[in-house]
Amino acid sequence: MSTTGERFERAVEIMERLRAPGGCPWDREQTFDSIKPYTLEETYEVLEAIDNRDWHELAGELGDLLLQVLFYAEMAKEQSLFSIDDVIERLSTKLVDRHPHVFGDVKADTAAEVKKNWEALKVEERKKRQGSGEPDARPSILAGVSSAMPSLLEASKLSSRAAQAGFDWPNIEGLLGKLHEETEELREELKAFPAPGPRPQGHGMAGSGRTVVPESLQERMEEEVGDLFFVLVNIARYLSVDPESALRKTNRKFKRRFQWMEERLQESGRAADQASMDELESLWQRAGAQEKQEKSA
Repeated sequence: MSTTGERFERAVEIMERLRAPGGCPWDREQTFDSIKPYTLEETYEVLEAIDNRDWHELAGELGDLLLQVLFYAEMAKEQSLFSIDDVIERLSTKLVDRHPHVFGDVKADTAAEVKKNWEALKVEERKKRQGSGEPDARPSILAGVSSAMPSLLEASKLSSRAAQAGFDWPNIEGLLGKLHEETEELREELKAFPAPGPRPQGHGMAGSGRTVVPESLQERMEEEVGDLFFVLVNIARYLSVDPESALRKTNRKFKRRFQWMEERLQESGRAADQASMDELESLWQRAGAQEKQEKSA
């Protein structure tokens, strides 16, 4: 029976064969940039399988995600940049270095202590990577937070780093107050919105009947909405809730309930846009009540 190492080596060899002369034409023409969208897609499919508690599917999705690592490493080896061996070695070294309470003589009996030590080690690593060499050089604590990641995740990372430096609200009430403050600031900006005020743009042809908003006002509204999102992300962080996961689950809940509404309307030969708002609201409440009943059953 094959060992884990043998299975991994076989996967590496298969990737090498796909990229070699006479291999797969599609695989051979891929680049670091062309593979990036697939990496993001596979990551979200892993998260989807976890949210669905579909462990059989998760095994396959993790394999697809591992394929991305093998793909990048093989392309890097072809360009003499690094190899899969370097990837594994750096990972092993990082795991040992960041767990001195396991592989060294540092004491950490609780998860909180482990996290504190971990964050301190990461700060030191960032200083080594980004310091200019001058004695007084101090790299930003926000350095290393990629702007390429999804905005909710980036906001969560930025606020977490700032909190490590003590820049944080003393309690959740302060955050809820900040949410109210940001909401009121948006209300103030809306006073300058052209009559008859904001209206949903979901009906008719794209852009038809849309109110023309001055560019300066549009920019200010965008800023205020962004501020609202950032406060919400901080609330999620304070409550140890992953904002990406929370919103993803709400998206699916909305989709389930709306499609249930569509099915009920189809039974009477109608579509959603042929029903009144009152009827849609009534169906929405029924959909929610039915979900709660099914969960409690």
